[in-house]
Amino acid sequence: MFFQEATPDTSGYMIAGYVIAFILMALYVASLYVRNRNLNQDISMLEEMDKPAQPVIEVRQPKRNTAKPKSNKSAKPVTKRSRQK
Repeated sequence: MFFQEATPDTSGYMIAGYVIAFILMALYVASLYVRNRNLNQDISMLEEMDKPAQPVIEVRQPKRNTAKPKSNKSAKPVTKRSRQK
């Protein structure tokens, strides 16, 4: 009568173990996806930096005269003349 004890129910531990394993695998797959995306961005940035620079054509606009007009100090001030009869 030594082995007549009931087998313990450990199905809860089994389910918890599978859940934890699934979560860890999902995190690993997500990490791989993010790493792959970052590597592709780095590769495209390096390829863009490796391209030779094309000459930039500058379009020059005429300069606007922002200086104040020079005053003619030798000119006499204009005054109204009174009518002479």
